[in-house]
Amino acid sequence: MKITEESCNYKNMIEKFNNIYYLLIYIVHFGGIGIYAYQTVFKTHNFCKKFEIDESGFATVRFVGAFMIGWVLMAIYIMFIRRNGVVAAGSFFNLVFLTNLCIFLVNSYSILIDKTGIKSPEKSREGIIAPLIFSALSATLCYGLADKIYMY
Repeated sequence: MKITEESCNYKNMIEKFNNIYYLLIYIVHFGGIGIYAYQTVFKTHNFCKKFEIDESGFATVRFVGAFMIGWVLMAIYIMFIRRNGVVAAGSFFNLVFLTNLCIFLVNSYSILIDKTGIKSPEKSREGIIAPLIFSALSATLCYGLADKIYMY
């Protein structure tokens, strides 16, 4: 499949997402995930320095970034290439939502309760706030696009 003029038509794209609101949420959500993916894979040193992770953690940070790259590539595919756009893509949206939610819950436990390896809690708050925002955005997408993404 290839990108066609029809798939890049703005009216068509807005229609695929029910309205401009859900299209913008989709772009913000996966754009944010893309920024984190870029930071973890290509700017690993800076990302790890920010969160006080030593060099032995670089491979694991990049491993997590690779998952995010997969989500972003799938989001690009759905947005520009997939003929039906979001139609019947509920499994993808649910997986992204559940992953965001699990990251939020695990990070909340790790940072607020367990605290193992937390050197500066104020810097670690991003590990709770970002997944909470991504969870809210992806939940909004699942709810707002339910008539298209879930095929009964």
